[in-house]
Amino acid sequence: MEAATAPEVASSGSTLKVKETSPADAEGPPASPRQEAGSPIPQLLSPIEEHPKIWLPRALRQTYIRKVGDTVNLLIPFQGKPKPQATWTHDGCALDASRVSVRNGERDSILFIREAQRADSGRYQLSVQLGELEATATIDILVIERPGPPQSIKLVDVWGSNATLEWTPPQDTGNTALLGYTVQKADTKSGLWFTVLERYHRTSFTVSNLIVGNSYAFRVFAENQCGLSETAPITADLAHIQKAATLCKTGGFAQRDFSEAPKFTQPLADCTTVMGYDTQLFCCVRASPKPKIIWLKNKMDIQGNPKYRALTHLGICSLEIRKPGPFDGGIYTCKAVNPLGEASVDCRVDVRAPH
Repeated sequence: MEAATAPEVASSGSTLKVKETSPADAEGPPASPRQEAGSPIPQLLSPIEEHPKIWLPRALRQTYIRKVGDTVNLLIPFQGKPKPQATWTHDGCALDASRVSVRNGERDSILFIREAQRADSGRYQLSVQLGELEATATIDILVIERPGPPQSIKLVDVWGSNATLEWTPPQDTGNTALLGYTVQKADTKSGLWFTVLERYHRTSFTVSNLIVGNSYAFRVFAENQCGLSETAPITADLAHIQKAATLCKTGGFAQRDFSEAPKFTQPLADCTTVMGYDTQLFCCVRASPKPKIIWLKNKMDIQGNPKYRALTHLGICSLEIRKPGPFDGGIYTCKAVNPLGEASVDCRVDVRAPH
């Protein structure tokens, strides 16, 4: 069999390369005094009958994800004759023998971690060497766990049968990206927790349709690929959903004036949408008497335009943009007007083409 003279990339996911030799190595061992001129040089190494090659399983050619405490047991087949020398490295350094064990056989190498920890994440490289020939394969391992809870949650505002919440992201995401947040509510009468929404990506939300006369607490879990955070912060203040005031005429008491100018308690949020997919904008306003809601695009009134559908219910204002096109992007404004004054909020909407 002819010896390899140039680097080769194997289809099995391993790389074969030839180590450079020094001039001294090329000269070979010095001739013995007893060697006669023209006699052959003795062969000190066994001839290479089979080049080294690593057969990396398809599942390990992308990031190998395990949970904290799981076992990592990787069997990597290889070839080479005579038996090649197999070595492992972790991020370019030698393995920690106290955590990782390796068993090298005639045709395979096994990497074993009994209980994986996040510090075991990284790039592992298997090298199979036979003489001047060497094959390598790389495996990326990611060890993850549940995220920590959001750092805090607070009750921002309560009006009608709605409550607005805000919270801050967790300090520890569990070594992987968050899938979102789960918001739950519990009324003080039953004390039972019910999920309001799951895998929500923003850090503020308005809970609607709360029962009049009840008081509510709220909590938020963070979620990643391993599941929900083990704990969740709970709002320090309760949301008291007030009953409608009973009007009674009594002498000596002046009726309280609840009138107020419009005030937006939840602004519009900038968004990017895809052409042809309906998009909705939301904001919340508080005012008495009930305000008139006007929607504008680039400061132009869009009331009555069939392209848009505007709704207002219990202070929640929404605008649906039906199948937006490339010219539907711009600055959208929601304006609330009553006899005591007016207020407005803006947001930018960008429309992009589908991939």
